[in-house]
Amino acid sequence: MSLSFSPQNLYLMAQAGPGGLMAFLPLIIIMGIFYVLLILPAQRRQKKTQEMVNALKNGDKVVTSGGLFGTIVGLEGDSIQLRIADQVKVKVLRSAVTGLQPDGKEES
Repeated sequence: MSLSFSPQNLYLMAQAGPGGLMAFLPLIIIMGIFYVLLILPAQRRQKKTQEMVNALKNGDKVVTSGGLFGTIVGLEGDSIQLRIADQVKVKVLRSAVTGLQPDGKEES
């Protein structure tokens, strides 16, 4: 027996009474729970990170995904220049910046 989800079959299942529609209710509830618990927080976190990356400016102290701590000394489109030590500058992608350094921490 093949179960196909054509509009006609879905209509017939809905017409079959509470058993046809109630069979899909747990699936719909599970999908709603996954959306609220997994997808929404991930979208919010990604949006917050993107806003932080777009708001970077010279003098900001940042941390990269590779673990480098540095101060932004130049912005160039999709990349930034970081000063990681005296007379040492590296060029990294903006997307490599994972966050701003906490104010209480000093570079060593």
